[in-house]
Amino acid sequence: MASLVLLKGGGGVEYKLTTEEVTIGRHPDCTIQLDSNMVSRHHARIVHKDNDYVLEDLGSGNGTTVNGKPVIKPVNLEDDDRIKFGPLLLRFQNTAAPGTGPPAAFQLDVTGDDDDAGTIMGTIDSSALFGHLEVRPEAKLQAVLQISRSLAGTVDLDSLLPKILDTLFTVFPRADRGVVLLMDEDSGRMIPKAIKHRQDEQDESVKISRTILSRVLEDRSGILSADAANDTRFQASESISNFTIRSMMCVPLLGLDGEPLGVINIDTQNPLHQFKNEDLELLMAVAGQASLSYDNARLLVSRMEKEKQDSEMSIARGVQQALLPEEMPAPPGYEFFASYEAAQAVGGDYFDVIQLNDRQICLTFGDVAGKGVPASLVMSRLSSVVQSTMQFVTDAVDAVARINNHMCNRAVEGRFVTFVLVIIDLKAHKIQVVNAGHMSPIIRRADGTVEEFPEDSIGVPIGVLEDFPYQAQTRTLSTGDTVVIYTDGVSEAMNHDSELYGLDRLREYIAQNSPGPSELGGQILSDVKRHADGRPQNDDITLMSFGRMDG
Repeated sequence: MASLVLLKGGGGVEYKLTTEEVTIGRHPDCTIQLDSNMVSRHHARIVHKDNDYVLEDLGSGNGTTVNGKPVIKPVNLEDDDRIKFGPLLLRFQNTAAPGTGPPAAFQLDVTGDDDDAGTIMGTIDSSALFGHLEVRPEAKLQAVLQISRSLAGTVDLDSLLPKILDTLFTVFPRADRGVVLLMDEDSGRMIPKAIKHRQDEQDESVKISRTILSRVLEDRSGILSADAANDTRFQASESISNFTIRSMMCVPLLGLDGEPLGVINIDTQNPLHQFKNEDLELLMAVAGQASLSYDNARLLVSRMEKEKQDSEMSIARGVQQALLPEEMPAPPGYEFFASYEAAQAVGGDYFDVIQLNDRQICLTFGDVAGKGVPASLVMSRLSSVVQSTMQFVTDAVDAVARINNHMCNRAVEGRFVTFVLVIIDLKAHKIQVVNAGHMSPIIRRADGTVEEFPEDSIGVPIGVLEDFPYQAQTRTLSTGDTVVIYTDGVSEAMNHDSELYGLDRLREYIAQNSPGPSELGGQILSDVKRHADGRPQNDDITLMSFGRMDG
């Protein structure tokens, strides 16, 4: 992915080029808004086509340059090109370009040899972060308050880090260069995230000794190097002498858990303005407050993202609930009941009730493999397929075969559905049942006996095998007969001892309790919760019951 990094006047803010056309200017409608009166409202644009990024000036007042050359006509950008929009200097980065290294806001030059250790002139342990106030206590307090005010209310992590450097340059007027490096959680590498130069026209790589960086992170201590370039003991150390660093300070940024988040490094090239131990102590105190502000901002951003996800999941839950029937049918002589409780915000269980005609009612019931969002998406697709299929089909076997073939087309691997389709003939009082890999429905007869369908009548789940020959089972319902269909969230509900509710208990409970579908359904769910005894459910719990109440 390509990006623009603001080098001059912005402290290292990075803008990702994620769309085919990116507009750049002062106007809020621009994709990248640059806050400078010297930048035109619509200054320039970058068009991404194939592998090329083409920059075009849009007739700006102060012009656009690439590597010092005015942009008169569209220019193909190359990785590491320097672009100026008016007074603002940016670097073009294209991480997809051949030879381009891993994405980073800046170039990091970490060098190291055995002589690097000799550049260390003083250290301070992180335990002294807010201590030792005998050294300029008023300066330390003022610096901590200043950075607290500067960072107050900032939750944008990209803008917070440059603000830290801006404040440090005020606290340390001797500083010429500063950089904030953060540790990448995946690779463990130190990635430069913000850089600042006293002179805006400077644009150099970040240069840090590997020995110093390692020691700061491992010991969680601040390090001071004073007049290293002129010390005869360190003449062999190119990492110091070639960088024209006269004095530098490097301190850790520690999280609330005491683990290093990264480092702050500032240096000076002026031999007359070298840092002292009290400067190192002051930087440690400021870094402590900066770490606290950064960690708090991270936690706040994480919370905001979590709240956004919760809001989106709440919307998704509402959408999924809208796919379920709002009310159950009430034909003369019959009663229906259904309940759905997702283990997470959304789930993969499913049921529907469709009035085919004056004589027939179709019940569909399914359980998508898995839980959560992936299962809910398959459930949504299944709901749509069932609705469209049952508009034209009234035979149960034909309907399930069509639903299965449709779900097999572009099926998601591992996301099959156990499924039951029932067509009730309200006049003949018969049910036609097709079972695609689901637990057998349980029929409670009026005399309290229970009946299940034979295992050889159960076909493969929906979405597994195209053109599977499903079978239908037919039963007659007498007055007082009730049918219960359930998902494994019922039979496999666990208590705190990890004991399952179990099929045997379910069969026995159905046989010994009310024959009324609504009353029996509610009783089963209550008994499942009594068994769980407060243990959170680990699967969606869905139950449907229906029965014939009179002749």
